[in-house]
Amino acid sequence: MIAIDTNVLLRYLLRDDEGQAERARRVIEGGERVLITDVVLAETVWTLAGRRYRATRTDLIELINSLLQDANLRFEDEEAVWSALQAYRRTEADFADALIVCKAEKQSAEGDGLSAVYTFDDVALQLHGTAKP
Repeated sequence: MIAIDTNVLLRYLLRDDEGQAERARRVIEGGERVLITDVVLAETVWTLAGRRYRATRTDLIELINSLLQDANLRFEDEEAVWSALQAYRRTEADFADALIVCKAEKQSAEGDGLSAVYTFDDVALQLHGTAKP
């Protein structure tokens, strides 16, 4: 298995730099399983949603779903990514916030239990399990 950073994934998805896009394609489609960490996925979604690329929520949902369906890709925590995607669909919260909450819930299920994920973000408060400090 290999891992890629956000820039490699973005070049692969956007194909906005021909040379780098081809090198990214060779790495990602090169035959080894490719790990996409939670940080890489969150940065990718954040970048695509930003001012430069302006991806819509629908675009991002489709993208995350297609990445999850790619048999060559492996995720740091596929279960948490899937749960975050569902929360992202149901609310107006950012994907990164949904991932934070889902990771916290999953981690706490293996230990002490989670009382709340505290946030000052009013939109993130739409996510189950969040509260204001």
